[in-house]
Amino acid sequence: MRAAIIGLGVIGKVHLEVLEKQGENIVALCDVDIEKLGEYEGVKKYLNYKTMLDVEKIDVVHICTPHYLHAEMVIYALNQGINVLCEKPLCISNEQIDAVLEAEKKSSAKLGVCFQNRYNNSSAFAKKYLADKEIEYAFGNVRWHRDQAYYQTADWRGKWATEGGGVLINQAIHTLDLLQWIVGEPKKVCGGTFNLALKDVIEVEDTACADFWDERKFTLFATNTSPQDMPIELRFFTKNEVVTVTPDDVKINGKTVDFDKDFKWFVKRSYGNGHEKLIKDFYECLESGRKFSIDGAEGAKALKAVLAVYKSRGEVVEI
Repeated sequence: MRAAIIGLGVIGKVHLEVLEKQGENIVALCDVDIEKLGEYEGVKKYLNYKTMLDVEKIDVVHICTPHYLHAEMVIYALNQGINVLCEKPLCISNEQIDAVLEAEKKSSAKLGVCFQNRYNNSSAFAKKYLADKEIEYAFGNVRWHRDQAYYQTADWRGKWATEGGGVLINQAIHTLDLLQWIVGEPKKVCGGTFNLALKDVIEVEDTACADFWDERKFTLFATNTSPQDMPIELRFFTKNEVVTVTPDDVKINGKTVDFDKDFKWFVKRSYGNGHEKLIKDFYECLESGRKFSIDGAEGAKALKAVLAVYKSRGEVVEI
């Protein structure tokens, strides 16, 4: 596959490293920062993404730019018949969601969204283990540290117009995606957002809490005000069990699951980080014709829930 990347920030470099590791043919890179482009040799480099997509023969483009640019870039690439793998969030408004999904529908190309935490062994196990169980309630807890220095490293962060929100749309959207993936897509939400520690730094929220429900209910708490990054934790409550999921392990009623021993028959352990596994799966889907599980509609589910929380302001709203 002939691949290209738009955006060479932190996450763009992750995509680049994965593609190099997997031996993909990286034909072009694009960034508005000429100094970043200067770090790479042996590949064509562009400052304008449209020029790159128009000139180069590209099978897959990876969009790793600031949030507010995602929608226009995804749509442009799909209209060109180029397969797209877009970092989360897919975009930053419901209007943009509609436009992206319409472009996906009309295009011969495929769209994938990077919710790589679904590919963690612990997440994959929980999804399968809980599939036939009655989940009575679930809870997600995100406690990370993002200070003034973090927001000053990129001027698009911390602003409604460019980031689209704060901790919910950037950090916690991964946890919200796992909750709705395992529990079920919610139809209603009641929540609130707050700026507790970064009022003089950002205009968006640094803390949020919300209840989501349809037939089942789950709660998400997220903050960027923790003194340090804490492991993300999800808990799923059934009649007889509490299943606790972190990025590295799963506990059932307090006992750590041994994937290789107790559940070797149940789930195949896969190796590599989430991005590696997701990107590999996306490329295999393109080559085989198999449907990629996190397409535009699937990738928009957690985003729609985030946008509904912003609208809620303590009132029950439909998602």
